[in-house]
Amino acid sequence: MMNAFTLTPGSVNIRFGAGSVAQLPEVVAGLNKKKVFIVTDPGVAAAGVLAKVEAILASAGIETASYTDIKPNPTTTLIDAAAKVGVSFGADCIVALGGGSSLDSSKGIALVVANPTFSSAKFDYSITPDRPALPIIAIPTTSGTGSETNNWGVIDDPIRQCKFYVGDASTTPVAAILDPELTVGLPPRPTAGTGIDALTHAIESLTSKGRTPVSAAYAHEAIKLISKALPIAVKEGTNVDARGDMLMGAHLAGLALTLSGLGLVHGIAHSVSAHVGAAHGEALATVLPEVMEFNAREVSDIYATVGNDMGVSANSATAIEAVRELSDSINIRNSLSHYGVKQEMIGDIAKTVLADSVTSNNPIAPTEGEVQGILTSRL
Repeated sequence: MMNAFTLTPGSVNIRFGAGSVAQLPEVVAGLNKKKVFIVTDPGVAAAGVLAKVEAILASAGIETASYTDIKPNPTTTLIDAAAKVGVSFGADCIVALGGGSSLDSSKGIALVVANPTFSSAKFDYSITPDRPALPIIAIPTTSGTGSETNNWGVIDDPIRQCKFYVGDASTTPVAAILDPELTVGLPPRPTAGTGIDALTHAIESLTSKGRTPVSAAYAHEAIKLISKALPIAVKEGTNVDARGDMLMGAHLAGLALTLSGLGLVHGIAHSVSAHVGAAHGEALATVLPEVMEFNAREVSDIYATVGNDMGVSANSATAIEAVRELSDSINIRNSLSHYGVKQEMIGDIAKTVLADSVTSNNPIAPTEGEVQGILTSRL
């Protein structure tokens, strides 16, 4: 029987196409905002993308300040520090420029700037902020998280040694600019890692307990785009067509996961990253085929459709092997020991996996022993 669901059409204004970043002043003006706080990372700044965005806004007479110290696996400490800069500037709007870390961080920053007496650690959906977050305009420079489609960010809490979801109903970006020209400078390794993140979003969305026909439609199209474009984008970084397909694929996968949720692959990756700092996409690539094999006894028919989407035979085992081969072909799949995971850490990592709410959305509820088995097989 089809799952019951309700659906609210997305509220994010999407502007897609090469050169679409030039429309940013129009978006800011439409919000009637004057002081834009740009949140980004050192790589985006060094690549000249930040300077381009600053110049576009300056030419329209819009005042800006920039925070360029966002790091992978951002922490509550980092978000609170960035928010202090935004408060001092008097920001009334956030531009999230970069990959998933910048987009996720911006959601916490937008809340703390609006509510400066709070730490971002408090905004885990357990309280209602006194004031809504500053409006966020998302400009992704990677094709991975799809974070521009939803209101949460995945953040490290160094005190609790775990990841949590920061956000609020007000932190869904009001607009997203998907400009493939801004992604052409991304090196092969992060292109591969973020691309596998997007592919995992689509595959896990299809098999999650929360899946619906609408999320499945988004996910299937995402798999078709990503599986074809990702090897090209990794090998030919300046191929704007492939970069555009990756941006749209990641966006569609983000729409899918926003409706359906994810599963065990993300539960494992969150825990591994929290314990050893592995890049999110690389942690996903390490265990994606193994989790698919674990889930296959329940969702082999769905994996067969993944095979069809990827241009191989409509068979569960063939689809899983195609995912493994894709990861290997772009050199993004390593062992867990490569990132510093040791046998004695497996128990603690497994406990954190089971405590992550995303794991409960997996089509099969794993036991601690089963999670340990998957982890051990990838040491």
